[in-house]
Amino acid sequence: MSSNTFKRRGVLGLTAGLVLSATTALAVTTTPAEAVLPNVNMEYVVVQAQVEPLRGQTGLAGNDSVRLVQSALRAKGLSTAVDGWYGNSTTSAYSAWQRRLGYSGLAANGLPGPTSLTKLGYNRYNVIRKISVGGMTTYSSKKVNQRTRNMLVSADAKVPFSLVVTQGSYNAGGVAASAGTHDGGGAVDISVSALSSTQRWQAIAALRTVGFAAWLRTPSQGNWPYHIHAIAIGDTDLSSGARNQVADYYVGRNGLASHAADNTPSAYRRAFTWYEKSKRS
Repeated sequence: MSSNTFKRRGVLGLTAGLVLSATTALAVTTTPAEAVLPNVNMEYVVVQAQVEPLRGQTGLAGNDSVRLVQSALRAKGLSTAVDGWYGNSTTSAYSAWQRRLGYSGLAANGLPGPTSLTKLGYNRYNVIRKISVGGMTTYSSKKVNQRTRNMLVSADAKVPFSLVVTQGSYNAGGVAASAGTHDGGGAVDISVSALSSTQRWQAIAALRTVGFAAWLRTPSQGNWPYHIHAIAIGDTDLSSGARNQVADYYVGRNGLASHAADNTPSAYRRAFTWYEKSKRS
C-alpha cells in the first residue's frame, strides 16, 4: 500500500469519524424538550376552573394537569396549593398571572386561555387539547364568539326546527334580569315562543348534547317570558356569573339564585360534557 493511499484512507477515516461524532452530538442537542415534558390537558383544566371554585374538589378528570399548572404558578411566585383542586386560590393566582402578562377584564378572569397557559408552561409542560373561542361573529344577528356559533349550529342540526337566539354574549350592562351572565362569552338566550312543549325540551337536549348548560326559564322563576338560557361549558370568556351556572349545572341545579333542582325531565337530560369532547364522541 502506498503512503498516499494510507494518507487518503486516514483522512477519510478521520472525516467519517468527525461526521459521526457531529451527527451524534446533533442528535443529542436537537432532541425536542417537548418530548420529555408532561402534558397539560387544557380542556380538563378549564372545566375544573369553571366548576370547582363553587363546588369544591370534584371527581372531574384532570387533577394531574391542574397540579402542573399550580406548580408553574408557584414557580412564578404566585400563591396557590398544589393539590389538583382548581379552587378560588388557584383562580386568583391564575388571574394574577394573566394580569402580569398584560391582560385585563375577561382576559384576566382566572380561566386559562391557550396563550397564557402555554406561556406559563414554558419548559415545564406541553399544552394539549387547546380550547379556542375564536373571534367575534353572530348567530340570529346576536353577538357570539366563533366557538359558541359552532355549538349552536351543531345543536340546530339535531332538531327539526330552528334555534333562534334572542340575547347573545359580550352584552355588558345588558338585561338586568340576566345578572351579568351575558357580560362575557358563551351565553345565549333562545326563543321558545314558536315551539311546542316537547320541542322546547328537545331543544334543551340538543344544546346539552353539544356542551351547553341549558335550562328552560319560566315566568314563575323570574321577570322574563318563557325562553331557554344556555352557557357554553369550557368557554374561556365566561363571566363569573356564567361560570357559576356551569357549576350549578354540574350538580343538577337550575343555575338561578335559588340553586333549586333542575326542572328538566329525565328523558331530556344529558351527561355533562363540553363541545370538544362531544365532537370526539
